[in-house]
Amino acid sequence: MPKVFILELNYKRQFTMVEKLFYVDACIYLNLWQEEGDEKLGIPYWKSAKDFFERYDNDDSVIYYSGFLLKELRFILSAREFNKKSRLFRQSQNFKKIFMSKEEYNQASRIESELNYEISFFDIIHMLLARKSNSILVTRDKKLLGIAGEYSVIAKKPEELL
Repeated sequence: MPKVFILELNYKRQFTMVEKLFYVDACIYLNLWQEEGDEKLGIPYWKSAKDFFERYDNDDSVIYYSGFLLKELRFILSAREFNKKSRLFRQSQNFKKIFMSKEEYNQASRIESELNYEISFFDIIHMLLARKSNSILVTRDKKLLGIAGEYSVIAKKPEELL
């Protein structure tokens, strides 16, 4: 293969590969792991979550998570269940941990106050970390879906990304 063709192929690949970036809220993991959802309303929540993770389990996708997300899951799940389920974050190459600065933490606190504490502090943190990582926030939280745009964050339900 001529060198010019190889360079052209590499050049095209470099500029056509688009990463899909996501920050997934704790509720989506819980939908999947606890098989949540009302089948009478359509596809169960856990099935949409499963389909989402399967669709984006590839080299072109990154799913961010944080210590705040792990703390939230650790609080809700039993210790044994958390230890078993949280292996996902360490074993998959698609998961990358993101960290929050003190300044961003303080901003989350200010936003929580501005919103009259109607949205949980952890959900605000998830929203800000999605913005920091230029990711789509994947959530089912109706209030969070409603205000994310005001903070320059795209927020979607998993089924909207299938």
